[in-house]
Amino acid sequence: MPTESHAILFDRPGHLSARRLALNARQAGDVVVEVAASGVSTGTERLLFTGEMPPFPGLGYPLVPGYEAVGMVAETAEEGGLPLGTRVFVPGSNGFSGARGLFGASASHLLVPEQRVVPVPEALGDEAVLLALAATAHHAVRAGASLPELIVGHGALGRLAARIVRSLGGRATVWETASARRGGSAGYDVVDPADDDRRDYRTILDVSGDSGILDKLMPHLARGGEIVLAGFYKQPVAFAFPPAFMREARLTIAAEWRPDDMAAVTALLTEGRLSLGGILTHRSRPADAEAAYRTAFEDADCLKMTLDWRANA
Repeated sequence: MPTESHAILFDRPGHLSARRLALNARQAGDVVVEVAASGVSTGTERLLFTGEMPPFPGLGYPLVPGYEAVGMVAETAEEGGLPLGTRVFVPGSNGFSGARGLFGASASHLLVPEQRVVPVPEALGDEAVLLALAATAHHAVRAGASLPELIVGHGALGRLAARIVRSLGGRATVWETASARRGGSAGYDVVDPADDDRRDYRTILDVSGDSGILDKLMPHLARGGEIVLAGFYKQPVAFAFPPAFMREARLTIAAEWRPDDMAAVTALLTEGRLSLGGILTHRSRPADAEAAYRTAFEDADCLKMTLDWRANA
């Protein structure tokens, strides 16, 4: 079993390094995964890096970020477990010595309970890093009483949500304020919010993370309509009461994905009803992590940055 892992580390807010960390001793039921690629989240990881993440159980520094990794089982659990070489998705690890692993997927080797990994088809390739985001999108899409008719935000999460709505028989309009991100739709319309005069959306899904979004959405909501909040909001979410009162608006909060969401997404992929293509736009080496994270956080053309851990071998 490997005793060390080369990992990305947030030593403190605003400070990133790449260095070796010791792995904890393997316990019964654990597997070691040799990571091929990991994704960079522009939501939670940005907040962790800047130090703006609201208080969260288990949060602290130094920490290994990330919750999206795909790789091969390099050390298996007990007899009857996953065979060596099985390609799996890993949503994170807490198997590091000397660093917190509240998320913990951005590393060359991950120690994780076998029950947490998800076997994935070889054909998905590195796009498998998107499984957690797709499962999150599915959870958000299903959180409301009906499928969303409007989705706010055309980043990676918004695109996956719109594709999932379509795969489930619906069709959503997507709002996007950045003109550079209005391209790349797949069977749905992406518009500037200023150009949308519809006032009867029954279910609106927000993935923007804009804490002031509710006042912008209320005029477009049908009476008795529902707004699902699925972004991560670093500031208190507030809204003017009278417009919400006049529409008898309902608010729902969608949290993290559940195992049934992952199962639903993998089924949609297997059936060919959902595609993950076109979302992984940038790739970098762990040795260039500082520049990679800056691109992921600051470049509007970057939908999803991946780190190629094979380049680190």
